[in-house]
Amino acid sequence: MTARRILITGATGGLGHALVQEAMGRGAVVRATGRQTGVGAGLSALGAQFVRCDLTAPDADLAALLSGCDSVIHAAALSASWGREADFIAANITATRRLLDAARVARVTRFVFVSSPSIFAQLADQVQIGEYHPPAARPLNAYARTKLAAERMVLAACDERMATCAIRPRALVGQGDRVILPRLAQLASRNRMPLPRGGAALIELTDLRDAAWAICEAEARTPALGGRALNISGGKPIAVRDLALRLAAALGKSPRLVPVPLLLARQLAHVAQTVASITGAQQEPVLTRYTLATLAYSQTFDLAPAQRRLGYQPQHDAVETLLGEARRMASVGGAA
Repeated sequence: MTARRILITGATGGLGHALVQEAMGRGAVVRATGRQTGVGAGLSALGAQFVRCDLTAPDADLAALLSGCDSVIHAAALSASWGREADFIAANITATRRLLDAARVARVTRFVFVSSPSIFAQLADQVQIGEYHPPAARPLNAYARTKLAAERMVLAACDERMATCAIRPRALVGQGDRVILPRLAQLASRNRMPLPRGGAALIELTDLRDAAWAICEAEARTPALGGRALNISGGKPIAVRDLALRLAAALGKSPRLVPVPLLLARQLAHVAQTVASITGAQQEPVLTRYTLATLAYSQTFDLAPAQRRLGYQPQHDAVETLLGEARRMASVGGAA
């Protein structure tokens, strides 16, 4: 059987790197693209064909990038909780549309979109979110809005010529994570750590390796998944307070946990975000509605659809993965 040729975008990020390793482990021929040439050299050393490309550039040669590929795993995105709306539109919607159109012209037959559970984020507890759970009526930030728009565009493009699907991995942690651990480490390094609702909200983390397995398995099964989106997590909910305490200990820190009344937290988030939006602040406010939704409200997932459609079963304890990375960070002084 001829090996499948897969284009993986966003390959120089933590998830992208894990995707390249997983896809190659399955015998695929991988063309990896991203903007970091240093990481790209490492991917080349693994045996991938690395092509540096900025998908947001109007002159990006997508035809050459896609030439000879059977499938696309589109993991590139602007993933941040604050920033200019135009930047999110360019990276998450426009680039996805152009790649989707180019993939059809190149006769790619499978297109897997890496979406995000941020589309569900709202100021309310949501436990065991299922396959048909509707996204938030009003997404809480530009990232969630643009990821939802891009996901809908990709799923709507599914037809007999090119099957599409989407995977939404939750809170990715592991080697190469430049989002979750750095933000949590920054909070844990303060003398006081404010916790809305006392940190009772439940959160689920996902090991990068489990997410990569699920996404590559989705690529293998895209024709059967056609037009569907699946939620992925590590499947082990943990209270924000417990996670904060364990992370602080792993970092060698001992912040004082300060419970914050929910009403006060909501008011502070509203004021801080409003002021930042009016003034055009480039730096994210200390508290936003999206951050509050993450810290104060539970969000867990029903993994039965992923188990049924992909055979998905997490193989790694994501909390232990996070703590291991935190200990490594502390050992080299990264959490000072």
